[in-house]
Amino acid sequence: MTRVPLSILDLSPVPSGGTPGQALRDSLDLVRRAEEFGYHRYWFAEHHLAAGVAGSAPQILIALAAAATSRIRVGSGAVQTGHWTPLAIAEQFATIDALYPGRVDLGIGRSGQRRKEITARAAAPPPSRERHVVDGLLIPEPFDFRYLATSPVVEVYQAALQQPGAEAPQFGDLVDDLVGLLDGTYRSPAGTPARSVPGAGHALELWILGSTAGESARVAGERGLPFAANYHVSPATVLEAVDAYRSAFKPSGVLDAPHVLVSADVVVAGTDAEARELATGYAAWVHSIWTGQGAVPFPTPQEAAAHPWDEESRRLVKARVDTQFTGAPATVLERLETLRRVTGADELLVTTITHDHADRVRSYALLAEAWREG
Repeated sequence: MTRVPLSILDLSPVPSGGTPGQALRDSLDLVRRAEEFGYHRYWFAEHHLAAGVAGSAPQILIALAAAATSRIRVGSGAVQTGHWTPLAIAEQFATIDALYPGRVDLGIGRSGQRRKEITARAAAPPPSRERHVVDGLLIPEPFDFRYLATSPVVEVYQAALQQPGAEAPQFGDLVDDLVGLLDGTYRSPAGTPARSVPGAGHALELWILGSTAGESARVAGERGLPFAANYHVSPATVLEAVDAYRSAFKPSGVLDAPHVLVSADVVVAGTDAEARELATGYAAWVHSIWTGQGAVPFPTPQEAAAHPWDEESRRLVKARVDTQFTGAPATVLERLETLRRVTGADELLVTTITHDHADRVRSYALLAEAWREG
């Protein structure tokens, strides 16, 4: 069987008892190993104010990763555009591309623009849809954003990550400004031309990441850009997101046809039982995120076993836990192939978090080997 390209998303997770510095060194070790294993892309996420995630500055990590490797594509998954101006994004990524041409992906998303949107959804329950299975792929019930909207962390994000009084532009306008700054077609509101320096002759690949059938999917389709859909973040809406993107797609100078990448949470080990043991901390980690605490340091299996659970807490994390692909290589390959088939993905992106770095490296090694051998 011909496999689609397989890539990695890295949050630079901080394990319980570990430090951010070690987590970042582990990420640089992992990107070197990922190149050896044959992965296509290596993307760094952008997250803030979370004790369990050191990946708050993907631009820096991308540059360091590019310097540490020679072939694998490196990029962002994704820049939180609500915290940056188009010019800042263009200059940062074009600088990396100027040093490592043809290997840099600029993935952007609406995170950071959506704080007010999340707050506005506080009073509204999620759409009433039960979990169901589509051709073997679990589509769980939608997440109830009221848990996040009432968290004081949302207010802290708004205060700490944006200048006072700053308003993010409409996402489509931001994308257009970003493209214009890079290719020389930008005009200021007064009509003055400008372009990013570095930027001229760049070889960046621009991607848009999204979780729903909303603005990100529409903008990616209308601009003819590749789209990454987040099954690992929002499994309930992944099919809607890719359908909306394809429906909105218009050919461009970048793509003649839609191009979709889909993400998944994965843990691979020698046996199904061993993989489940390594993934034990995932539920408590997700619970910390969904309750607005920010991701906690990833627990050991023993710490996870001692986590206090009640019925409501288990219900809160059930969708994410049930859509994590854990198991021996053959088990995970089957689930990834189902995800690819049902979504029609042209590429897959996997993210793995375990307490011990060696287990995470082994998970990616086992998966890559099985992927090659198919």
